[in-house]
Amino acid sequence: MPVLKPSQDVQPLSAFRADAAGFLEQVRATKRPLVLTQHGKSAAVVMDVDAYESLVEELELVRDIRLAKAELAPGEGIPHEQVVAELRARLTG
Repeated sequence: MPVLKPSQDVQPLSAFRADAAGFLEQVRATKRPLVLTQHGKSAAVVMDVDAYESLVEELELVRDIRLAKAELAPGEGIPHEQVVAELRARLTG
């Protein structure tokens, strides 16, 4: 994800309301998220759909890796060789 540029990518909610289409075009073109503020504090983030989907997919992958590590630590995992053998048996059987 591209680096946030505070001078362009942090806007008050009132400015977003006044030119929502323009800000959405900016988000699509730059692929950078837009931080909306309300009463001087961060309130919401608007981001490109593709960037959001990539972020969610990456988060899911990281969670899967953490879960796998947690299962492997106490020896709950299945050795790679065993998985390969079982898959081959299913494909040929």
